[in-house]
Amino acid sequence: MLENQFSNLERAEVLTQALPYIKRYNGKIVVIKYGGNAMVNEQLKQQVMEDIVLLWLIGVKVVLVHGGGPEINDIMGKLGKKAEFVDGLRVTDKETVDIVQMVLAGKVNKTLVNLLEMKGGKAMGISGMDGRLIEATVKDERLGYVGKIEKVHINPILDLLEKGYIPVVSTIGCDKQGNAYNINGDTAAAFIAGALSAERLIMMTDIAGILRDKNDTSTLIPHVTVSEARNLYQSGVVSGGMIPKVECCIEAIEKGVKNVIIMDGRVPHSILMEILTDEGAGTMVMGDNNE
Repeated sequence: MLENQFSNLERAEVLTQALPYIKRYNGKIVVIKYGGNAMVNEQLKQQVMEDIVLLWLIGVKVVLVHGGGPEINDIMGKLGKKAEFVDGLRVTDKETVDIVQMVLAGKVNKTLVNLLEMKGGKAMGISGMDGRLIEATVKDERLGYVGKIEKVHINPILDLLEKGYIPVVSTIGCDKQGNAYNINGDTAAAFIAGALSAERLIMMTDIAGILRDKNDTSTLIPHVTVSEARNLYQSGVVSGGMIPKVECCIEAIEKGVKNVIIMDGRVPHSILMEILTDEGAGTMVMGDNNE
């Protein structure tokens, strides 16, 4: 059995090695963007929830921002509605935005809240419509009810953090007329983390991080500044679906986040490896003035 491979002394040494990181992050805000394969794989989902509750128990103020694309596709399929995408963004008509709201703010959000509570956490689920958290307008007429974030009213999250909850945020926004909008999860996480001046934003993805060769995980770039990240666009190292993710990282830093991690959410306990070990996980994007 795996648990028998470690002596009590080894366990104690692991905990003491984490002590400097526990001290560093105690009382600090960490925003985690969660989605993709880590969300649909049940075992990984359990481990992510365990990581979040552990961080919460040692005094980290965790904010969980989630998507739910696979679940939306599943429900749309059952309703006989085909998903359409333009430039990687979901075309969202009125019927689709109702489905998105139902799945994200209902099924997915409350499932995650329940899991966190089952793991011993204290969680509260909200959507970007609650307290007008995410104020949005139409991003592109071709996309329908896909929102461009105009403003984040962060008080609902601050109130939950102050009362000791783990806020779990589904990425639905609304405009001043009350229309609901589907909001890109990475963008929402960047804006929320920026509004909170978070210590760290963790973007859980389906790849190891920024790679010099996208087909070779040994070419992982562990650290990159905003300027270096922009240079990677121009050289073609960052391409395809990684471009909007890196743009969200830059946006978050420019809005006040200290640093952003892009990492593979399919790796078990990757959040704890990032926060509580020397080695970390994935690629750290930081401001040009950071050491």
